Amino acid sequence: MKLKPRARSAANRRHAWQILEAPAEDRKHDKQDKRNSRQQRGSNLRQRAWQILEAPTGELPAVEPDTAIGPQLPDETTVHLVLDLVVRIGEVQMASGAGAQDVTATILALTRALGLPHCEVDVIFTSITVSCHRGSDLPPVTALRVVRSRSLDYTRLSDTERLVQKLLRNKLSAEEAYAELHRVTDAGHPYPRWVSTLAWGGMAGCISLLLGGDVWTALVAFVISAVIDRIGRVLNRASMPFFFQQVVGGVLASSAAIGIVNLDILPLERPTLVVAAALTVLLSGLSTVSAVQDAITGYYVTAAGRSLEVALMSAGLITGVAGGIQLAEYFGAERTPVPSVPALDVVNLPVVVAAGTGAAACFALACYSSLRPLLVGACAGAVGAVAYGTLMVLDAGAITSSAIAATLVGFGGGVMARRLKVTPLVVAVSGITPLLPGFATYRGLSELADYGNLTPLMGAVATGIALAAGVVFGEFLAQPVRTGLGRLERKLAGPRMAGPPIPGASPE
Repeated sequence: MKLKPRARSAANRRHAWQILEAPAEDRKHDKQDKRNSRQQRGSNLRQRAWQILEAPTGELPAVEPDTAIGPQLPDETTVHLVLDLVVRIGEVQMASGAGAQDVTATILALTRALGLPHCEVDVIFTSITVSCHRGSDLPPVTALRVVRSRSLDYTRLSDTERLVQKLLRNKLSAEEAYAELHRVTDAGHPYPRWVSTLAWGGMAGCISLLLGGDVWTALVAFVISAVIDRIGRVLNRASMPFFFQQVVGGVLASSAAIGIVNLDILPLERPTLVVAAALTVLLSGLSTVSAVQDAITGYYVTAAGRSLEVALMSAGLITGVAGGIQLAEYFGAERTPVPSVPALDVVNLPVVVAAGTGAAACFALACYSSLRPLLVGACAGAVGAVAYGTLMVLDAGAITSSAIAATLVGFGGGVMARRLKVTPLVVAVSGITPLLPGFATYRGLSELADYGNLTPLMGAVATGIALAAGVVFGEFLAQPVRTGLGRLERKLAGPRMAGPPIPGASPE
């Protein structure tokens, strides 16, 4: 008997379900296993949560004693050599007037390049400390260097900068760099001392011309500043503190101007320009730019030390000038030169530019610069003199004119100095030196002594701060431009069809 199709399909479906479905006894065992697994899982979760809250009571895995946490460093002798090398390089920079931020960045870059990746640097006004972290199993190594003497030798600073560049490019080993640094620091000045004396005198003469003096005024300023420099040299050999050297310089400058006026030795129209030029020379060696740079970049302890030094040396000059005036009155001097300068006009602008260029070049020469930094510094002085003279003709004011001129000097030095392989500090300081407020300082002292008016003296202080802040701001503006120029050079440095190949480029 045949089944109907519907009955056959129902039987087939029932047979298929029996294949997929487990027997009844197996289903009971499966339900029991699932229930047990859920209970076990809940117990495990509760135990795991309790273990998270409870401190482990079992034995911890043993740590092998040879396992160290931290960087893998060279041997201890190399670590000591590298640290001593970098603190000596920082000492040269600090003694030459570099800012604390520049010194810190240089030391950190050198330690990374020489195999010490984890170092801490602490720079203050009189010392440099570098600590190298050596991991968890060794104590850190610390090197300390005290900055005892400060001298303006820009050749030594430039040689040290070139040594730093060689180290960063892996062209020298630490041992070779150490020997080279000893050669640089132990070498004498590139010029005789009398060349520096003539340069200081030439700087005073150029500044007197910049302020509107004649040839006789420039000649007297040259002689007086040269004499002050030689006397200061003798006092320095006798280990006299620099404050008293500034006092002696102020006394000589003011007494000489008053003596020339009362004795009618030379027909000077404005003898106060002689005092102003001498005061500018004495102010030029102070670290005003570095003090403002440290204050802006957050190194307040170093900035306070530099600012106190600048204030103390300026106070020495003020004491000396006031003492010279009192000394002249004691000896019966009847005429005291009245501080006055002629108004600057367009006709005198070429003389101002030439005088500013010459003053900057003489300052660089007095600080023992080589030929290339001297020429670049002279160009910076020309830029500053053009900007200052133009703004003064437009009645912009001394403080505003000084700030804008210093900003242009800092910007130009920041963009072009490194491309010309010149230290930017040399360019910046040389460029603003002719604009230092020597005349404003003398006029402020005269007003304070005669009328008790402190406003002109505060104006001189504001001008000095404006010059320093302008240089730092110009260097800040130059950073993105310098980076953009470097990127543009890399884009334009494509395949060459003639001429030498690009250094370091691989042939295709």
